[in-house]
This record gives sequence, C-alpha cells and structure tokens, in this order.
Amino acid sequence: MRIDILCLFPEMFVSPFNQSIVKRAKEQGLIDIMVYNIRDYTHDRHHTVDDYPYGGGPGMVLKPEPVFEAVAAVKQQLNINEIPIILLTPQGRLLNQRVARELALHSHLMLICGHYEGVDERVRSHLATDEISIGDYVLSSGELAAMVMVEAIVRFIPGVLGSPMSANSNSHSDRLLEYPQYTRPQVYRGWSVPAILLSGNHSEIACWRRHQAILRTANRRPDLIGKATLSDKEKEWISENLLNPK
Repeated sequence: MRIDILCLFPEMFVSPFNQSIVKRAKEQGLIDIMVYNIRDYTHDRHHTVDDYPYGGGPGMVLKPEPVFEAVAAVKQQLNINEIPIILLTPQGRLLNQRVARELALHSHLMLICGHYEGVDERVRSHLATDEISIGDYVLSSGELAAMVMVEAIVRFIPGVLGSPMSANSNSHSDRLLEYPQYTRPQVYRGWSVPAILLSGNHSEIACWRRHQAILRTANRRPDLIGKATLSDKEKEWISENLLNPK
C-alpha cells in the first residue's frame, strides 16, 4: 500500500513513522509513505500558502492553487489519474475501526492535511473524494490527524501485526470495547487473575471474554452497545447484569 501525504510541516512525520508498527511495515515493504510539502508548489518568493477569507472573519485560509498543483504533480509523477484523495477536516466522517478497515483495502491513498482556519472550499468540492475527522475537536493542523489515520489503517494490512487476529480483537473492532487482559504474576498485591483464565478451557474463556466485553461496553460506552451485533440471549444477559453487576 502507498500513502501520499500533502502537508505544511513534513518534518512532523519523521519520528512517528520511524517507530514501532509503521516502521516495521515500511521495512517489510508492506507500506510506502511519501510526504510532500505543499509550500513547494507555490510560485511566489515567500511560498505563500494561505490568505484572508473573502467576506471577512478570523484567521487565514489555505489557498487552493498549491493544493491542486501538489495533487496534480504527484499524480503525474506516478502516472495515475484516479486515486482516493482524503481531506483531513473536523467536518469529515468520523474515523473508526470500520472506516480504517475500509480504507486499508485501497492500494493507494492520498491525504491532504488542512491548516489555519480551514481550506478553500474548492479543494473540498472539486478535489477531495472523501473527508475524514478523527474526533469532535479541533487541532491546529491535519498532520497529527494524518498520523493517527495512518496508524489505524496500517494495522489492517495483512502481515503488519504479529497475529492476524490482533486487528480484529482490539477495542471497537466489533463495536465493543476489549475484554480485560491479564498477565504474570498470577497474584499481585493480593489481586488475583480470574480463575477462568487459568482453567485451560478455551470455549469458556472465549465466552467469559465476550461477556466481559459486552458488559464493559454497556457500562462505559452505552452509545456503542446499541450498534453492536448481539444475540437475544446476550441482550437479556446485559439487562440482568446491569441491574445486578457481578
């Protein structure tokens, strides 16, 4: 998979993309990430990328010309015409596990990092094919959002994680939070690992984990539990255990 990132501060990506999972994916040839500075596609000596908004208002707006020209230059360099072009913006659809899995199916993505008070609407209307937000809050720029997005997507690329089950068992993978995890020692400061996890009975352990994930989601994120796929017995189990938590 190849990801091209267009931004104003390419140096921000150096350390995050040379650590941990993303670094290993690059070394294994599973992903290729290229970062471009939008300022390189300006034509004035000051490399101006922003201007005051028409109609007045606070802040500056990212100009359309350098963004359009950067996209065109990358397409020409790679000799491609069609590619998903994603604008990182608080107005986009919310990034979640389902969206990350969907985007990981593409062989090539281009990300445009917004900045300042926003991006000229013509970029949104006539260039971007999708808009993504990483949450209902505002950041100073889209670089951080792009880092989060790349990390979420890379995890779904086959071969990136040590276990092929890892990406599908994480929190939010099935609209549920992850079940409690324990490791050695068996007893720490008087707190013991649940006996079921020591039983060796894998079917009972799987059932316990499923119930714990459901109960934890219902308690902590009731907004998610209604979106999860649950059996009638599991829905009944939730009602009983929320009223009489064990």
